[in-house]
Amino acid sequence: MNILIYCSHPAQFLFYKFTIRKLLMANHNVKLLIKSKDVLESLVQTEGFEYENILIEGRKDSKFGIIIGLLKRLLRINKIIRKFKPDILLGTDASIAQLAWLHRKVGVITLEDDIEVIPELAKLTYPFAKHIITPKACSVGKWHDKKIGYQGYMKLAYLHPNVFNPDLDISSKYNIPSRFVLVRISNLKAHHDFGAKGITDSLLVEVVQKCESNNYSVFISSEGVLDKKYDKYILKIETSDMHHILAKATLLISDSQSMSVEAAILGTPSIRFSSFAGKISVLEDLEHKYQLTFGINPSNQTELLNKIQCFLEKVDIKTLFLERKEKMLHDKIDVTAFMVWFIENYPESSKIMKENPDYQYNFR
Repeated sequence: MNILIYCSHPAQFLFYKFTIRKLLMANHNVKLLIKSKDVLESLVQTEGFEYENILIEGRKDSKFGIIIGLLKRLLRINKIIRKFKPDILLGTDASIAQLAWLHRKVGVITLEDDIEVIPELAKLTYPFAKHIITPKACSVGKWHDKKIGYQGYMKLAYLHPNVFNPDLDISSKYNIPSRFVLVRISNLKAHHDFGAKGITDSLLVEVVQKCESNNYSVFISSEGVLDKKYDKYILKIETSDMHHILAKATLLISDSQSMSVEAAILGTPSIRFSSFAGKISVLEDLEHKYQLTFGINPSNQTELLNKIQCFLEKVDIKTLFLERKEKMLHDKIDVTAFMVWFIENYPESSKIMKENPDYQYNFR
């Protein structure tokens, strides 16, 4: 089978990483396409996969830049489709759905954002997609007939115990103290982030002081450039070790939705301070069903600082959250195993999921 996969963000590649590996081992032809985005290319190179960067120049973060980037991807991926002749196309980008529809191919969109959070992307993508594979909790609006909902989260594709076991001795590699708080600052420049608010510079100062006053070391991971006063806090590690560090952290404080989900899956307590608090089904599921993360709106800075204090005062909080993590894992599936099955057995797999959605529980 010829399979084309386009990853436009590091998190998307992580989602497909083990699926690609298993498909290659089964002698399928996988054409992996990427664009220049953060550490995406270095992650792919670390895995040793063959790939093609279709947008080496990247794109600007303005709305106009996003449109121009889409047009470039459409033209460049179109040429690749004509030559590679894929049987199935997978990804999150609108270009995959649109080009699959144009070439009368099967276009499968994989994401975990509710349609209310990504209305513009949905308008450009869902009408053209053959299937929308997404966590069962996610809303796809009027396109529910195209939805194939699974009991899990995208991050489980690379953090499920079947494919990932954290190195709990990772602290010694970087000389990191056993008691530490990880702060993640996102740049909030994605297409769905316009107008979103998170952790400001002045609030970051208070967060660091709060943690240090409770005798916790602080490490900061930031997508953007921070003021030089934070230089001593910057987390300097190999990209491939981030999830090991996250699993080891006592607490994650973040305005990143993605890392908050990752922390929850790893059993690390997390507080997310973001305009998206209360709006994303996956995080709402993790918060209210499993108590693995807590969202606070940016209008409530005092609540954030009080919540941090509450977490840092609790004894054996990690033990409690690891127990909650196990309860969550018991309810969910091995997403990578499910994806490999779905691709290899298509179109029969789509029929099975429509007629008997519980079939997915074969992939634990």
